Formats: sequence, C-alpha cells, structure tokens
Amino acid sequence: MKRIAEICCGSYYDVKQAVEGGAERVELNSALALGGLTPAETELCMVKEDFPVKVIAMLRPRGAGFCYSDEEFRVMKRECQRLLECGADGIAFGCLRKDASLDEYKNQCILDLIKNKGKEAVFHRAFDCTEAPLTVVEQLISIGVDRVLTSGLKPKAIEGRDFLRRLQADYGGELQILAGSGIHSGNALELIEYTGIHQVHSSCKAWKTDPTTVKNGVSYSIASGRQALCYDVVSAVLVRELIKRVRTDV
Repeated sequence: MKRIAEICCGSYYDVKQAVEGGAERVELNSALALGGLTPAETELCMVKEDFPVKVIAMLRPRGAGFCYSDEEFRVMKRECQRLLECGADGIAFGCLRKDASLDEYKNQCILDLIKNKGKEAVFHRAFDCTEAPLTVVEQLISIGVDRVLTSGLKPKAIEGRDFLRRLQADYGGELQILAGSGIHSGNALELIEYTGIHQVHSSCKAWKTDPTTVKNGVSYSIASGRQALCYDVVSAVLVRELIKRVRTDV
C-alpha cells in the first residue's frame, strides 16, 4: 500500500511550501497555535485554484476541547457546507460529549454533509481525548468515517506507537490510521515499520521572523526565547526530507 505524508498547513504559504516539497495531501487550518481551527474560505479557494494537491479542511470553531454548544454546532454545519462548496476534498472533524464519549448525533450530521458531496471524512485528534477509544473506533467505522488522526493517546505519536500498532492490526482493514504529533524525517520510518501504518501527519515546522511582533512593551508573541519574534511556517526542505524517508523501500 502506498505510504502518504500529509502536511499540516496553517496558510496558503504553507500549502505552497508543502507542494514544493512534494506533498500530495495537506490538512488546511487557521490558528495552528490553538491546535488548528477552521480555515478561511478565501484561502481554501485560492489553494484549490493554484495547487494540484488534495486538501483536507479542518472543521473546528474554537480552541480547547471538542464538546460543542448548539450555537457552535450550527456554525460548524454552515462552515462544513461552505468548505465543501469551496472545493475541500475532505473534512477533519470531531464532536464529543461532556463525558468524552462520541457525540453520535453531531458527528453523523457532519458525516452526512461530507458524504453527500462524495468527500473524505476524517476524525481528528479529538479521538485522543475520548474515554473509551476502542469503542469509539468501532463507532467511527459503523458510521462510515474514512480515517482517524491519532497520536496513539499520547502527546507524541512515537510515545503512542504500541497503541497505534494495535489500531492498525485490529482495525486497519476497515479504517485508515493516520499517525500524527511529533513526526518528522528522523522518526517517521521507524514509526511506520513498527506500527504497520501507511500514513503520517507532520507540520514540518520552521520559523520566520516578523520584527513588529514586540514593540513598545507590547507583545504578540506566540513563541518564546529565540523565537519570540517568529511565527511558524511549513518548510519545503523538511517536507522533502520527510517524504524521502516515508517512501524509502516502498
């Protein structure tokens, strides 16, 4: 089976870098500093107009967790429709109840919108915050989710490799397992070979400086230390190195 390196992007520029590095699929977000939120429609439309790449659009209205109010969910449904109309090839989403169980009603509503357009349904890392992940996997399969993005219930995928291996062995024939968090060219192949997965998700992060970030005692920093004046971007060089490693011996 073909191995895929999906690149997590936070802007049009990021997608450009990912494509230059050889990426065939990206996840498009806004506000990566908050874990990734729904991207702007204009940015998605421009990406689809300019680049021959499959785009999975994030559907997430705010930071923090995944238990959404009725008002937030109304926004999510409208945004999902618009993202699909703008050309998204798939939607990354995930709705939980307060007890960290799967909110079957909300997820089914989003899934129906996606499938009515013939697009891919991806359950994002809300999965790593669920109370009973194996039960959730079976629920996701039963409602027709195509892929789940997970770090194996750990902060970094390499730490969750045993659970990723179990997911792939027990459910990989029914659900695509996409491993993400802390994956780079130095550990991707090791993770793939250990777990048997075929897909990895990576930010391939580099830093760019904006000298107007801190002035007159006013700070808009999103990082600290040497990166205090910086914002993160995708590096075409790092994407190229990751893809080279992922495709080794295929």
